[in-house]
Amino acid sequence: MLVACSHGTDDVRGRHAIRGLVASVRAARPGLDVREAFVDVQEPRVDSVVRAASDEGRDVVVVPLLLSAGFHVHVDIAAAVAAPRAVAAHALGPDPRLVEVLARRLRGAGAGAGDAVVLAAAGSSDPRAARDVEAVVARLRSAWTAGPVTVGYGAGCAPRVPEAVAAARLAGARRVVLASYLLAPGYFHGRLLEAGADVVAAPLVGDGALVDVVLDRFDEASRALPTREPG
Repeated sequence: MLVACSHGTDDVRGRHAIRGLVASVRAARPGLDVREAFVDVQEPRVDSVVRAASDEGRDVVVVPLLLSAGFHVHVDIAAAVAAPRAVAAHALGPDPRLVEVLARRLRGAGAGAGDAVVLAAAGSSDPRAARDVEAVVARLRSAWTAGPVTVGYGAGCAPRVPEAVAAARLAGARRVVLASYLLAPGYFHGRLLEAGADVVAAPLVGDGALVDVVLDRFDEASRALPTREPG
């Protein structure tokens, strides 16, 4: 069983987008039991989904629908998979395919030569999550050669997105474009629209590469499940 675990949101568009991603994962792997769970805001919570599956004697792989491995991965999801025959996969990022999605989103938003790009991430107080984001920034700098690439955070880390936008303007940028390193619309994406950039690219959900990343995380983690005894 694959438990697709996202943060949870009150935003109707965000809920619809994540539900669509989970549906696409189901469609891509017929026969695989794919269930949705959350670490906050929405129900069912990941621990209850894993516990119920464990009580049924099911093998469970929790795939975090989270771009970086911060508190929710290392604490909430880690606690949930303490149940027998349950394991957690790595977060979706960093992954070169996500950088390709970011580049496609930037092109789709009209970003081009002379524009300064700010990778806008949600942010976390966990330094491991910040390292994941920095790895994505480094890859995006290599992939996006039309202009400078910096980073800004919604919370937990510095610089904050408005500060990063202001710094890009001070450096002489003609336009500032935000690359939304977010899965779906919601609170943080709404804040990006108010951060002072000229253009805000769309979140990542809706690109088929995300389905491939989710299923690869599932397959990798499945190999860590203990072998069942015959009989």
